[in-house]
Amino acid sequence: MPIYIDRHDVSEFVTAENVAQLHKEDLKIQHEFNCRGLTYWFDDIKKIAFCLVDAPNKESIHKMHEHAHGEVPNQILEVDANIVESFLGRIKDPVSSTQKEENIINDPAQRTLMVIRFTTLSLKDFSISQSETIIHQAINSIRDLLKRFEGNLVKQKEGYLLNSFKSVYNAVLCAFEIKKLFFTSKEAFGNSCITLKIGLSTGMPVNKGKTIFEDTIKMADSLCFTDKNKIVMSTEVKNDFITENSDESFQIDKLYCLTLADENFLNLLMDFIEEEWQNIELKVDDFGSSMGMSKTLIYRKMMSITGKSPNNFIKEYRLNRALEEINLKMKTISEIAFETGFNSTSYFSKCFLKRFGLLPSAYIKS
Repeated sequence: MPIYIDRHDVSEFVTAENVAQLHKEDLKIQHEFNCRGLTYWFDDIKKIAFCLVDAPNKESIHKMHEHAHGEVPNQILEVDANIVESFLGRIKDPVSSTQKEENIINDPAQRTLMVIRFTTLSLKDFSISQSETIIHQAINSIRDLLKRFEGNLVKQKEGYLLNSFKSVYNAVLCAFEIKKLFFTSKEAFGNSCITLKIGLSTGMPVNKGKTIFEDTIKMADSLCFTDKNKIVMSTEVKNDFITENSDESFQIDKLYCLTLADENFLNLLMDFIEEEWQNIELKVDDFGSSMGMSKTLIYRKMMSITGKSPNNFIKEYRLNRALEEINLKMKTISEIAFETGFNSTSYFSKCFLKRFGLLPSAYIKS
C-alpha cells in the first residue's frame, strides 16, 4: 500500500500529551480502515502535527481520524518512505525515553534544507578530469560534514546536492565548513573554473506544494541563482539562526539574506523560468506580462538579485541545462540546441563558445 503524510493544524491548547493520546486512538481502530499508523511529529510551539500512515488511499486516512477522534487532517500527501526518512530521520516512533505507557513525541517536523550547486565557469584550458576530482573530493567531504552536523543527504545528481538538517544552527555551520573545504580543494589543484553556491531555506514537510518539502526545496534552490558569493538564506532561516546562535563571535556578515519582497520576486522568476525556458519564442517582454511587473522593474530587480539582465539570465540558464544534457551523451548537439530553447544550432554553438570557452563539438571531443 502507498504511504501518506498528513498535516494537522491544531488548537493552541493542544499539548504533546494530547497528540500522543490522539495517535493512540488512531491505532485502536486503524484496522477497520485498512490503515497502519507508522509515526507522527508534533511542534508544540507552532501547534502543527504530522502523521505518517500506510493506507490504501487518502479517504481511508481521513475517515480513520474522523472516527477515532474527529481531528481530521488539513492536507494529505502521498510520499516515498525512503524520502521521508532522508528528510525527517525516521519512519517509525522513536524509542520512549520514559516508563509511561504512552510514547509522547514532541519532535517538530520542520527542517532546514540546504541546496548546493556546482557551476562550471569555463571549459577552456583546464582538465575536465581534474574538475571532476575536485567535485568528487568535495562531495565525499560533504558527506563527512553531514554526519558531524547531524544532517542527511536527501538527493544527489550532477552539480546538485540536497541536504536536510533538524537544526538551523547546524545547517549554517555546516554550510561554512563546506565553503571552506571546497575552496581549499580548489586551491590544492590550482583550479578556479568551478563555483559553489549554497542556498538555505526552512519549512514544513506538508505546506502548499504537491510533494514533500516542495516549497522549501524550491526556495533553497532559487537562492543559488543570486549573484552573492556568501551563503544565501531565507529570512526565516536567518531569524531562526539568530535565535539558536549562542556564539557571539560568529561572523553574521558572511551570511546574505534576501528581503521577503525579494524572496517573493525570486520565486516568481524561477517559476516563470521553469515554465518557459525551453520556449524558443520567449521574449524579454514576456517576463513582465507573466510576473505582473513593468519591463523596467523586472530589469532592475533581476540585476539587483541575480546580477544578470533577463536576456543574460535565461541564456545562461539554458546553456547550463544544455551542458548537463551534453554530459549525458544521449542526444546530438542539434537536438540539445532546440530542446534548450535555441532557434538554431549555429547560434547555440556561438553562445556556448562565449559562455564556456569551447564549441560544443570540441567539448565533446575533449
